[in-house]
Parts: sequence; C-alpha cells; structure tokens
Amino acid sequence: MRKINLRDFQVATSLTARDINRRIILNVIRLRQPLSRADVARLTGLQRSTVSLIADQLIEEGWIVEGAYGRLPRGRRPIYLQLNTDKARIIGINVRPTQTTIAVADLNGEFLGQEQFPTDPDPKEFIKILTQRVKAVIKRYPNATFEGIGVSLPGRVNTDTHKLTVAPNIGWRDVDLKTTLEKATKLPVEVENAANACALAENYFGKHAEEVDNLIAVTVAEGIGTGIITNGMLMRGTAGMAGEFGHVALDPNGPPCKCGNKGCWETLASNTAAIRDYIQAVTGGTNGRRRRPKVTFEDILRLAAEGDKTAGKVLDNMAKHLGEGLAMLITGFAPSLVVVVGEVTRAWDRVGPIIQKVVDERCRNLGYTETRIIPGDEAAQPRLQGTIALVLEKYFGAPEVA
Repeated sequence: MRKINLRDFQVATSLTARDINRRIILNVIRLRQPLSRADVARLTGLQRSTVSLIADQLIEEGWIVEGAYGRLPRGRRPIYLQLNTDKARIIGINVRPTQTTIAVADLNGEFLGQEQFPTDPDPKEFIKILTQRVKAVIKRYPNATFEGIGVSLPGRVNTDTHKLTVAPNIGWRDVDLKTTLEKATKLPVEVENAANACALAENYFGKHAEEVDNLIAVTVAEGIGTGIITNGMLMRGTAGMAGEFGHVALDPNGPPCKCGNKGCWETLASNTAAIRDYIQAVTGGTNGRRRRPKVTFEDILRLAAEGDKTAGKVLDNMAKHLGEGLAMLITGFAPSLVVVVGEVTRAWDRVGPIIQKVVDERCRNLGYTETRIIPGDEAAQPRLQGTIALVLEKYFGAPEVA
C-alpha cells in the first residue's frame, strides 16, 4: 500500500491563489489585448480590486504596460492594458543534430533576431559555444529585460533532473544544459523535448489555440517525435519520458535504429529514412565501389517537385509510413487535431492525401473520423516558437482562457 504523504493534501495558500489569478490575468491580456481593467474583471470573473492590484504589480515587473485610453459615452475613460513588447524579451534555442538556432522574441512570440551555428557533436564543447553565443546575444539588447531562456532538444528531458536523458540521433546522454546556462546568464532556463515544445507552440500561437484541448504535434526530422496535449495539459509521463513513439517498432524486421531496436517508426518515416531509401534506389542498394551520392532531404523534396520519379516514390513511401504511425496515435489518443511539423510539409499537396488515406483505412471502422491532420506552419518556425512557449508556460500557466 502506498504510504500517505501529508504534503499531498496541502491546502492552497493565499499566495497560491494570487499566483493563479496572476496567470489568469496574464493569459486574458495575452489572448485578448488590448483590454481595460474592467474588461479583464468581466472576462475572468475576478473582483475589479483584485485585477487592479495584480495589474499594477505586473506593470511594475515589466510584464504589461498601459496603452491608449478607451472611449465611453460618459464617466472615466478606461486605460487599456497590453503585453510589454517594447522591453520584455525571451531567448529561444532550438538544438538539432547538425544545426542550432538562437532567437530573441517578444512576449507575443514575434521574433526580433536569429542566428545559427553548427551543433558540435561533443556536448561539453557545444555547451561552451552555446553559452558564449547566448551571452553575446544578451549584450546586443542592452535596454531589454530578458524573462528567460527556452531550449528545445532532439531527445527526452528528465523532468526531475532537467537533463537530456538520451538523444539517439545526436549520440548524447545525460547532458545538463540548464545548469550551465543559468549560471552564465543569471536567467531561468526551461529545457524540453522538441516535440513537446511544438505542441506547446501550437497551443499558444497556433490558429486553433483556443479551440483544441486535445492535440498531438508530430515532428518529422532526423527522427520522429510526438508531443501530446490532452485536456489542455502537456502529457509528460514519468520523469518526462512520455511520447517516445518514434521508437515504437512498426516492423520488427525493419532497418536498425540508433536506439538499438529494429523497424522503429522513425527508421521508416523520418527524413533520415527517406535519404537512405533514395540512395539505395539510385545505387541499386549496393555497397560496392559505386560512389554513394551526397543527398539531403531538401534535395529529395526539390527533385520530387521537378518530377523525379525516384524521389517521388520515396516521398510516397515516407507518407505511407507516416500515416501508419499517425493511425496508431489517433487510435490510442483520439485527438481533435494532429499537427505535422517538419520539412516534409513543403510537399503536403503530395504527402497529405496519402497520409489521410492510410489513416482513414485504419481508423474509419473504429469511429475515429473527427481528427483533423494538418501541416504545421513552417514559416512560423514551430520548433523555435515552442522554445518561447516554454518560458510563457512557466509564467503564464495554462494557455487557455475560459
């Protein structure tokens, strides 16, 4: 029998209530700005005195500012509140196996500047380089107030230790970016798996942000990741390890995976899998003296668009396997929305119908017909947006407003 811990039954203190009200007010302003204090009180159901007290505190801390005056038929003119996008800043870092991006954004998630550099395969050297670059970025904004740093990583992050547990596609294990970055910058740092970050980005910034409580973000890149939001909350699981569907074996006799298993979903439907299949197709699958071509996934997308039959067939096969994995997720979680994130969405006119056909064939008889499958907005950079959402989640809490 589980031992009862009295801490499990702690009563919420007045401080807890203030924190909850603070988050509610921040989210109302973020989603519906500009708003007067009276508008905020009406939308949240909080007393006007409570709203005014918290609003004054948020103004003092630099989260929100007073803007234009409203107009009323009579009486005192209200002052509108909005997020402080002039000085408050967030740093976002998107780490991928070959390239890392650092961005600066305002509280609305608008990017103000970006830079990229190669991801060093040695995690210690990478952290050293990253720290130097982040400190240099901060110096370029002397008048800004930085509220935090969000980092998306190509692997699972332990929610207890905040360390990257394992990232098979980059070969990292037990890596601690958070501690070093926080010591160097004196800023709070939030680290998370890239797919989870993309799910948060969709919930904060997506077109369906206020409509969908249950969604899955699927990142398709060097590997495949899934971020799952159910009832408005990100599913992290024990120690943050939930959602590793890229390493669920769909074909036990399939290609070897870097995780040590065979036929994992990402060995069949990732960018890496498409590159492997294309090279095998153009070389006849031989490993002899014939020189293996250097091909990127972008090359495959371009060739397919130009009518190359081999590249087109590779994309079609990739779409088929993506559909198989998505059918598994839809059957298991019944989300309202699935958002596919990655370069493959550039060919959505081609791959989208194939994915939908496979999902329909596998899920129709089970009644899962309400799930929409859509491509993420690549221009919005959902991975990078997710790093901003990580910081907003810390301060703003749940992204929805009743």
